[in-house]
Amino acid sequence: MTSTAAVPPPRATYRRLSVEERRAQLLLAALGLFAHRAPDEVSLDEVAVAAGVSRPLVYRYFPGGRQQLYEAALGSAADELTLCFTEPPAGPPTERVARVLDRYLRFVDEHDTGFSALLRGGSVVETSRTTTIVDGVRRAAADEILRHLGRMGEAGEQPAGPRLRMMVRSWIAAVEAASLIWLDDGKRPAAAELRGWLVDHLIALLAATAATDPETAAVVNDLLALETSDGPAGQLAARVIPVVAEAAHLLPAAAASD
Repeated sequence: MTSTAAVPPPRATYRRLSVEERRAQLLLAALGLFAHRAPDEVSLDEVAVAAGVSRPLVYRYFPGGRQQLYEAALGSAADELTLCFTEPPAGPPTERVARVLDRYLRFVDEHDTGFSALLRGGSVVETSRTTTIVDGVRRAAADEILRHLGRMGEAGEQPAGPRLRMMVRSWIAAVEAASLIWLDDGKRPAAAELRGWLVDHLIALLAATAATDPETAAVVNDLLALETSDGPAGQLAARVIPVVAEAAHLLPAAAASD
């Protein structure tokens, strides 16, 4: 019988990461820590351990230390959060907004402590640059909502006037505040219920603003033409109209008799 020499197992192939890949690796590790810890509670040693590299390597890519790393990680998270609001312009607008909010609330859920620390401020690493990054997300989110309402001034569209823009930015602020309250309350109610309420909130704000702003009234008119009876706008109308009917006695006598 001939003996066969044992064949050694193949060596694992080592590939040196490019500068961009290594930087992305470090940012991913940092985001994982910042997602569930306040930024000022995360050390560079922890980032190095999470990334499986040495502390000097972290400093090589981020010589400004934790501050520079945090701002870079925040910028990366801001890009991801902004993408949550990007939705193809197809289908009823309120259904698009519902999908946007599903992604947004998923992001909040997955980055709970970091999201809270980021938006509440007060961190020792907060600077004018971090504030600018966060405000940029808010403005981008408002622009995306206005795009769904056909008021971004694109391809012959009329740009949003001050009342409509203020209303949308106010709604973005309400979404942000509701998300923080949701985290404080142990993520109750369920995310789907919160999302439905926030969509209803947007519809209600549009209706109230349309009552005194002709531009918003035109937007609502165009929006309703695209909605369906089983969509968010149709379901809200079915719930609200009976409630509004109870206020008939508040109308002037001439209007009530029509």
